[in-house]
Amino acid sequence: MNIQASLQPTPIDDRIKGLHETHRGGVSESTKTLEDQASPGDPHTRDVGFETRYTELMVIKQFKRTYIERHHELEKMGRTHAKLIEERTKEKCERIWTEQLFRRSPGSETDPHIIVVSGVAGIGKTTMVQKIMFDWARGTQYQRFAFVFLFKFRELNLLDTETEPQMPLTMLIERHYKYLNDPRLREILQKPESLLFIFDGLDEYKHKLDFRPRNLPSDPVESFPVHILVSNLIRGTLLKDCTVLITTRPTALESLDMKRVDRFAEILGFFPEQRLMYFKKFFGDADLGSEAFQYVEENAILYTMCFNPSYCWIICSVLKSHFMTSEEERGAAPRTVTELFVMFLHNILTNHKREAKNQREILIKLGKMAYYGVANRTLVFYDKFEMSTFGLHPVLSSPFLSGFLKEILQRESTLEHTTYTFYHLTLQEFMAACSFYLDPSGGVELLLEKLDSCKDGRFEILTRFLAGLARYSVFKTLRGVMGEFERKTAKRILEWVKKKAEEVLWGRDKRGALRVCQWLYETQNKKLIRDAIGKDLKMEFSKMTLSPLDCAVLGSVISCCGELEELNLSNTPLTSECIRRLTPGLICCRRVK
Repeated sequence: MNIQASLQPTPIDDRIKGLHETHRGGVSESTKTLEDQASPGDPHTRDVGFETRYTELMVIKQFKRTYIERHHELEKMGRTHAKLIEERTKEKCERIWTEQLFRRSPGSETDPHIIVVSGVAGIGKTTMVQKIMFDWARGTQYQRFAFVFLFKFRELNLLDTETEPQMPLTMLIERHYKYLNDPRLREILQKPESLLFIFDGLDEYKHKLDFRPRNLPSDPVESFPVHILVSNLIRGTLLKDCTVLITTRPTALESLDMKRVDRFAEILGFFPEQRLMYFKKFFGDADLGSEAFQYVEENAILYTMCFNPSYCWIICSVLKSHFMTSEEERGAAPRTVTELFVMFLHNILTNHKREAKNQREILIKLGKMAYYGVANRTLVFYDKFEMSTFGLHPVLSSPFLSGFLKEILQRESTLEHTTYTFYHLTLQEFMAACSFYLDPSGGVELLLEKLDSCKDGRFEILTRFLAGLARYSVFKTLRGVMGEFERKTAKRILEWVKKKAEEVLWGRDKRGALRVCQWLYETQNKKLIRDAIGKDLKMEFSKMTLSPLDCAVLGSVISCCGELEELNLSNTPLTSECIRRLTPGLICCRRVK
């Protein structure tokens, strides 16, 4: 009865009814615009709207994981995701719908105040937030909140750099929702229990949220630095009893005081049946969608990536152009992650064939900015800062580039600023790798020194792309749209990969051995793999957890050797799918433990 009572719509005071309706209309309009912008590229793909792109949430209960990850989070999440499926997720986790995030738990006297939703890049956190706003504006969900306000941490970063470093909460709201510039806004804030504040993208925030107890005033018309305003709102010092939802990537969870969080949920992405459904809807033809999905299922690399809606979108857009070409004309479908992104970029550049003398130069600048972002963990680029620094600001207005860039960069104009993000973190990493092949003065030696000394996994996917781009077939595919690639760079990268592989494979670092196998797999270079592994090598992965993806890579790499002395998998739990993916390698081993 308590839960049902907490879901009842909040009665709206007659004095603020007009403002309530105006805000509902404003939110409805803004979410419609966001939905239209959500899918770049092929207009047919825009059919996959809110209802389809939306991802179910899982509340993780017994599955523990550390928040400070050494490995690249997407790679880590792929393993986690596979493991959860293997362990019969329905028993391990409680599946919830988004509207349940705000409901009080059975037995609890109060509704949750601070809610945190975590998930890796591209998993659907921002889409989920847009869906909440969309459903609230339509009146179908979340009606116990009279007003819902959305703020992006990337925008809040900019407010501290301006001429007015301090402002009251009322002004912060008015800047985002200009139609609420009304004396009655104070009346709205006097009923905090009917307000929901959403803060999207904590990992993009330059300040740390401050939860230390302080005796600070709690009046919404009193001015503070913006980051203190935000901390006070989340802590409940300001507008006690309002509800706050924060979204973040797992890498930023360490900056939160998790003891203060009332509810924590993690988005795991698409489960197998949802992946197939996504493909069918994306292709608009169930048979063609099923054929493409069957191809992906046979490829453990692509299949594992499909848990992530953003990857699903990239894979579908590449395979759609592939499967819609007649069988006689179509080339080979992508097998590696590098091949997938090469085809993705090739499609984009082919769709924008209008010649521009400086196309290569712009791709180099874009790649250099992407690399700066990877090295400094920067995902958001501002027009007046990074875009200008890397010389991209003057070309943004060109019609050719607006067409070509809008398929790689997502542009968002809010407040007085414009920000750009790559459509996916992995696309940023791919563009960064490309820049070293396009620019003869790319500083490859300096890059390799960085790769040698970095221990936190930020360059892991970039390294895979560097290895994968060294293949001649890749040069051939991209030559027509990007110009010549540097052969010297390819030669140097492959030398480095071979040297690192020999060092690691003959050592005792099992996780490192798996990592270099990923690089070797991306090269698809049988001679290099045979030379790096040799015949007398004993590979040991005992007492490890291997995902189907790991097994597919190992199976493929070992099969290139002709014969491997020994493969030790003792005390390593393997599912039937793992064994199936390993088979090509197992038959090339003299001994398997």
